[in-house]
Amino acid sequence: MDLADAVEKTWSLNVNGDAVSVAANEDLSLLMALRQDLNLKGTRVGCAQGNCGACTVLLDGRPIQSCTTPISVVADRNIVTVEGLNRDGAPGRLQRLFLDEQAAQCGYCINGILMTVTGLLDRSPPADRREIVATLDERHLCRCGAQGRILRAIDRAMTGQPGSAS
Repeated sequence: MDLADAVEKTWSLNVNGDAVSVAANEDLSLLMALRQDLNLKGTRVGCAQGNCGACTVLLDGRPIQSCTTPISVVADRNIVTVEGLNRDGAPGRLQRLFLDEQAAQCGYCINGILMTVTGLLDRSPPADRREIVATLDERHLCRCGAQGRILRAIDRAMTGQPGSAS
C-alpha cells in the first residue's frame, strides 16, 4: 500500500487511566502516537527497531516495545507510560527508589527500564531478581555504567514489597 491508499481512522486508547482518541493510519507506531499525538515524551525514541528498550511501555500490564507496536493492536487496551507511574504528581515508589540510588546517568534508557521492572514486579507472581536481570540484559541497552545503582534500586523495591512497584 502506498501513502495515497492509507486510510486514517480514529483509535480509542486508554493511556495512563485516561480515555483518549488518536486519528492515525493503522500502521502508525504506538510510540509515535504517544509522543506526537498525546505529547507523552517520556517514552523515548531509540533504535526504532525494538532492540534497545527505550520505548518500553506497559500494555495490559506487560512490557512491550512501543516502536514496533502498531496503534491498531492497542486499541481499547490499557497502556501505561512512565508518566503514568507518578502518584499525585510525585514520583511513584520505583521511580523514587531509582532517584534515591541515582540509578541513571544520561537518563535515556531509564524510562524503559522503569517500565519493564514495573511490569515484572507488578505481575502475579512477581519476577525474581534473576528473571529481572535476564530480561533487562536481553531487552535494554544501557551503556552509561549505572547498572549497579539500577540493581540496588530494584533490590530495594523487591525487599520493600508488599504492594506494587509503582
